[in-house]
This record gives sequence, structure tokens and C-alpha cells, in this order.
Amino acid sequence: MNVELPQILTHIVGFLIVFWVLKRFAFGPLLKIMQDRRDKIAADFDEADKARASAEQLVADYEERIKNIEAEARQKIQEAIGEGRRMGAEIKEQAHAEARGIIEKAKGDLVRDIATARVQLKEDIVAMTLAATQKILSESLDDNRHRKLINDFIDQVETAK
Repeated sequence: MNVELPQILTHIVGFLIVFWVLKRFAFGPLLKIMQDRRDKIAADFDEADKARASAEQLVADYEERIKNIEAEARQKIQEAIGEGRRMGAEIKEQAHAEARGIIEKAKGDLVRDIATARVQLKEDIVAMTLAATQKILSESLDDNRHRKLINDFIDQVETAK
């Protein structure tokens, strides 16, 4: 193998010229494109990290909201239960009051009916006694005198009790 010095030098000079031309016109733009691509990829990663962090924050916010909503729902249910119990107690107390009123009215009616019945019974006894006395005596005293005698007799019977 023959190594020729001018040919090697020509190759070296050609290589250096091509290298200088590539460096001057190709490497700069290529390196700039690659650096831009690197920067864009890094920006995309940063943006993705920010989006992921934002999504995680949204998830945490939604979970907190859900917990708050659940707590509010439980509180409203407890309030509704308490209100229901309070209304039930009010209705029960109202029913008891109405029942007591009805009982008191019935007692009053009963006392009045008993008094009316006593008066009616007294009048009936007086009438029966008058009729019986008239039959027995076959003579008629005046009606007022009969009533007075019978009422006096009944009063004496009642006080003797």
C-alpha cells in the first residue's frame, strides 16, 4: 500500500473545508434546531407537570367538596330528624292537651247531666208520689201544697243520707 502524501493532504484539506462549510452553514442551524427541540420538550414536560399538579389539586378540591357535601347532608338529615322528633313531641303534647280537654268537658257534661237527672228524678218522684197520694186519699189537696210536702220529704231523705 502506497501512502501518498499529497493525496492525504488533499483529503485533509477537503475534509477541513467540508467541516468548515458544515460548521458554518449546517451545524449552527442543526444545533439550534436540536436545542429548540430540547427546549420545547423540556417546556412540554414542565407543562405536563403543571397540568398534573393542577389536576391533583382539582381532585383534592373535589374530594374536599364531596366531604363537605356529605357532612352537610348528614347535618341536614340530623336536623330533619330533630325537627321530626320535636314536631312529634308537639303533636303528642297537643293530643294529650286535647284529650284532657275532652275528658274535662265530658266530666262537666256528666256532672251537669247527673244534676239534671237528679232534678228530673226528683220531679218524677214528686209526680208519682202525688199520683199515689191522690189515689190513696182520694181527695185532692191543692197542687202547690202537695209539691211542698213532697219536696220537704225528699229534702229530709237527702239530708239523712
